[in-house]
Amino acid sequence: MKNFQDEKQRDLSINTSDGTNKFLTTDQGVKINDDNNSLKAGDRGPSLLEDFILREKITHFDHERIPERIVHARGSGAHGFFEVTNPIPELTKAGFLQEKGQKTPVFARFSTVAGSRGSTDLARDARGFAVKFYTQEGIYDLVANNIPVFFIQDAAKFPDLIHAVKPEPHNEIPQAASAHDTFWDFISLMPESMHMIMWVMSDRAIPRSYRMMEGFGVHTFRLVNAQEESVFVKFHWKPKLGTHAVAWDEAQKISGKNPDFHREDLWEAIETGNFPEWELGVQIIPSEDEHKYDFDLLDPTKLVPEELVPVTIIGRMVLNKNPDNFFAETEQIAFHPGHVVPGIDFTNDPLLQGRLFSYTDTQLSRLGSPNFHEIPINRSVAPIHNNQRDGHMRQEINKGRVSYHPNSLGGGCPYQAKIAEGGFASFNERVDAHKVRARSESFTDHFGQARLFFNSQTPEEKSHIVKALRFELGKVETTAIRVRMLGLLSQIDTTLAEKVALGLGANVPPIIEKPINKGVSPETEEAGTQEPQTIDQAVDSSEALSMIKNPTNAPTIESRKVAILVSDGVSEAAVMNMKSALKKEGAKGCVIAPHLGSVKTDSDTAIAAEFSFLTASSVLFDAVYVPHGLDLNTLAENEDAIEYLNDAYKHCKVIGADGDAASIISGAAFAGKITNDDPGVIVTSEIASEAFAQEFITAMTMHRFWQREPNLYN
Repeated sequence: MKNFQDEKQRDLSINTSDGTNKFLTTDQGVKINDDNNSLKAGDRGPSLLEDFILREKITHFDHERIPERIVHARGSGAHGFFEVTNPIPELTKAGFLQEKGQKTPVFARFSTVAGSRGSTDLARDARGFAVKFYTQEGIYDLVANNIPVFFIQDAAKFPDLIHAVKPEPHNEIPQAASAHDTFWDFISLMPESMHMIMWVMSDRAIPRSYRMMEGFGVHTFRLVNAQEESVFVKFHWKPKLGTHAVAWDEAQKISGKNPDFHREDLWEAIETGNFPEWELGVQIIPSEDEHKYDFDLLDPTKLVPEELVPVTIIGRMVLNKNPDNFFAETEQIAFHPGHVVPGIDFTNDPLLQGRLFSYTDTQLSRLGSPNFHEIPINRSVAPIHNNQRDGHMRQEINKGRVSYHPNSLGGGCPYQAKIAEGGFASFNERVDAHKVRARSESFTDHFGQARLFFNSQTPEEKSHIVKALRFELGKVETTAIRVRMLGLLSQIDTTLAEKVALGLGANVPPIIEKPINKGVSPETEEAGTQEPQTIDQAVDSSEALSMIKNPTNAPTIESRKVAILVSDGVSEAAVMNMKSALKKEGAKGCVIAPHLGSVKTDSDTAIAAEFSFLTASSVLFDAVYVPHGLDLNTLAENEDAIEYLNDAYKHCKVIGADGDAASIISGAAFAGKITNDDPGVIVTSEIASEAFAQEFITAMTMHRFWQREPNLYN
């Protein structure tokens, strides 16, 4: 009886343990000395397969959800092609980059990171930007994000990061949001995250659409040419339509009005022939320049400023076909940064090294079989011949008696390919170091590039970062976490920290609280931690880091949508003139009326309403136009209609009115805030004026008039 009770008590303690005052251990009970760094050959060397702690931690993490992706669960994708515009055979032997005009089929998937499949598209979050190239030499996956850096430096911390940002485990709240205690508790103890935090708190984290965001490979990779010479490379996707965002208030409203906003936008753009397009660029760093910069190329929390290494465009991607079946294609597609072809290789980036293990492991859990490569969307167009056999859901019917190598019964086939025959061989990099759990001293600058990013923003963009931090940290309930974050922010910019503190009703600590990331007590130093430092950057400001100043911004309104508010009596000429002018520019005017069906124009004709004021919203459109001839009294009394104008103004969009509709603008709540230097509010007494339509369209090419914001809250 005593033994039974002892065993029962033991089971109870295992099931209810929360780790308070306990040592960190493996699942086998082995105490862990360093949970911050994977085992490497030297502090800048590759991660080692024998690291049972890393493998156990990531394996458990990869199998925590079935069958939804743990991260990047909510997304959308499309088919298309990649075309080489500037071949680079001198840099890489990758077959799909050898000839100008050469085309390769692709499938691209865009996604949020933190939320579940049922979450909103407009969460403040990084976005995934993964592209599968179906090359003649095999599958190549460029698994990218819309932000060029990441939160952490070592894959050992990835499960911790995602556990912290996911809904808190005791109540599964909040969904698809980082504005809660566990996330900021983790961040406040991980100063290496501060560069990424600047990006995620910027407008980059709330893009206008997938079609208007950049993509970055994040890691430094290698290109290897036919002579087995190597250079380092950073990959960049630059959108044809430029990089654009929405306002934070607008993002929250879109989440309520249409949580599928980005997915629907991508689908409709392709269906209507507005095929999304990006240019693929590379930053090339010669091998001899590996240690040239004031940051480490292997550090995934760092970028290479374009002022130091310009981006060279080598091709373009066009997405021109929607999936036939969302589940079979977009949901079952399996990306992996380890899917490379000869001519593209890895570096010893410790985050990348961990991902090379993790992605295959997570596909085994999510897709349930080592044969996930046989699912149609994942199949290589290059022939597959190997000795892998059987397994769950095997589709290939292999003939013959031989399933091993070497063999003589099968004539030695399939046989190994020499390098000259296209066989993959890893770059012959020398590694001569001790096995250690450590991080290179060159990884310890956590604030320099965060400051570079903040310095590169326009005043409006800086203001958005301040407001984002006030919102996020304002949701944090634990005072100590907010204070630690203010200390970290002060290391980036004292004015930034002071403005955030003002919104929190707090004071910036005079000296940053030393990040302690402790498991037992603040007095005990934990293995694997380093004192952060700040290194002066060679570049003080970079225009490429600002969305507003970014040279990829294109003066076009292609695929934009304009809400045209109508009611009985509206001027047919005014409506049709604007719709025609917008169509010529590749945009669309959508008729919004008090009700569905149609309204009667001043010419006694009928105009069909595409939406009612109730079924659509200003936040779903890029601009608002009020034409002449409306029933102004009815419109002015319609709260839903006026909301279109008030929200459009608040979100810094273009608003236009002609003829007697100008009185609607003058009577709106924001009328007294309009300044003479606001070219985003366009009013004319003329009706169906070509000049007015052109002025309206020109203003739309500016996307937003953020300079309006200081007047909004006066």
